[in-house]
Amino acid sequence: MLNEIERLKKEKDAVILAHYYVNDEVQEIADYIGDSYYLAKVVKTVDAKTIVFCGVSFMGESAKILNPDKTVLMPDMSADCPMAHMAEIEKIGEMRKRYDDLAVVCYINSTAELKCHSDVCVTSSNAVKIVKALPNKNIFFIPDENLGRHVAQQVPEKNIILNDGFCHVHVSVTADNVKAIKAKYPAAAVLAHPECKKEVLDLADYIGSTSGIIDYASASSDTEFIICTESGVGYKLKEQNPDKKFYFAGTKHFCPNMKLNTVEKVLEVLKTGANEVHVSDEVRIKSLKPLDRMLELAK
Repeated sequence: MLNEIERLKKEKDAVILAHYYVNDEVQEIADYIGDSYYLAKVVKTVDAKTIVFCGVSFMGESAKILNPDKTVLMPDMSADCPMAHMAEIEKIGEMRKRYDDLAVVCYINSTAELKCHSDVCVTSSNAVKIVKALPNKNIFFIPDENLGRHVAQQVPEKNIILNDGFCHVHVSVTADNVKAIKAKYPAAAVLAHPECKKEVLDLADYIGSTSGIIDYASASSDTEFIICTESGVGYKLKEQNPDKKFYFAGTKHFCPNMKLNTVEKVLEVLKTGANEVHVSDEVRIKSLKPLDRMLELAK
């Protein structure tokens, strides 16, 4: 099967992109593996005509928006992110009426429709940097409340209005989960994604994006870590740090949507060209502006 995937990649001029949260075996066949920010940069630079994006739907949409002339295929079109839908267009309109000096800052983990109504996109890697760089005093941060709250703590000079969206994987981690593991492994450092609740972030030795967590663990002299994010990151953590130990906090550190991506499905879309991502010209033009602004401000 792997030989056939390699053959089809050459035949179709295709590359495989994978998010850190997909299954280990899918990461093994990917040409590029990363978090949302890294993959957003990669899709702007790849020369291949076809991108097979192993992630969830908003990632495939963003890839198509940034590369309208390329073919973007999703191994499973039903792989979605519930949080990506957790903001309302009507609420954005209300906030714009209420605050003259408002920037709508949209986490990249959102639908193309939400991006259309936003001023700039951010990822967990660059949200603090971009919000600081904006001239606006008032920020409506959508859709994730926890990342928004973390940004607000780092940028107290801004008035950051929070939305009530969340990632079900990250909010499943509780302070009690972390404390229980810490009691068992007292030397372990706690590394947490900012989509986690404040009670968890308050216990963390490091707060950062998925790639930030990997980089921190790899550079650290510590040998044990409590990881507060999705379990798929374990593949790269163990690959880069075979002599270190990683303990995952929470009872649901598993995204069922990300796990819908399989090697078999990658092979199928390479064979057939099925599951092509389409974005209307109107949506693409509107949603490209906040994505491009993110890439510019994050430089």
